[in-house]
Amino acid sequence: MNSRKDQLRAFDRLLTIMDELREQCPWDKKQTLQTLRHLTIEETYELGDAILDNNLEEVKGELGDLLLHIVFYAKIGSETNDFDIADVINQICEKLISRHPHIYGDVDVADEEEVKRNWENLKLKEGKKSVLEGVPKSLPSLVKANRIQDKVAGVGFDWEEPQQVFEKLKEELEELQHEVANNNKDKIEAEFGDVLFSMINYARFLHVNPENALERTNKKFINRFQYLESKAKEKGIALKDMTLSEMDVFWEEAKQL
Repeated sequence: MNSRKDQLRAFDRLLTIMDELREQCPWDKKQTLQTLRHLTIEETYELGDAILDNNLEEVKGELGDLLLHIVFYAKIGSETNDFDIADVINQICEKLISRHPHIYGDVDVADEEEVKRNWENLKLKEGKKSVLEGVPKSLPSLVKANRIQDKVAGVGFDWEEPQQVFEKLKEELEELQHEVANNNKDKIEAEFGDVLFSMINYARFLHVNPENALERTNKKFINRFQYLESKAKEKGIALKDMTLSEMDVFWEEAKQL
């Protein structure tokens, strides 16, 4: 692996290239915080895909893309004298030190869970009015629900046992079935949301990341369906002309693969 000196040299090289691009490249000159935002979100999802695929070469590349965006934002900030990359780095350093008193202070912690509880309490002492302030509004709903539950658990608002959460899930399913029977569309949607929220909460107690679990199923379904498509194509049959029984033969083959 590279030495710390080599790492710093590489980072300095990136900063120099960013300066040159901002001065000389027509596209880079035009970018703003707002125009980069959606590109950064896209890069983050690409990194997430690489991590889920456990493709470390891709992870390395996507981390580079994301790092470029961080440097880009800092460069734009420096041009308006609001902040530069040193300010960005120093601020996160100070935050890490202040939120890890068990490392940089005299606080003792028993385990990871106590670290998380301390983290949320420290944020409240820093001036946040709610532990939920740190949950981005634009997060996808499934990820947002997971973060909400993590954060409130960090200040003690939580179930004690997985079985309690499972019982709550069953209760929410019964309420959903009741509204389905009544055919009340608005209440069906509300109860369906409660079921999903309970499922995500149960996943936390099972130490399963619900986003990863759902994406794993997505990938599995895509692979099996594309196998079905390829087999139908081999036989010269359009999927819409196949019966469910005929499709199921290939689906079972895909499951074996």
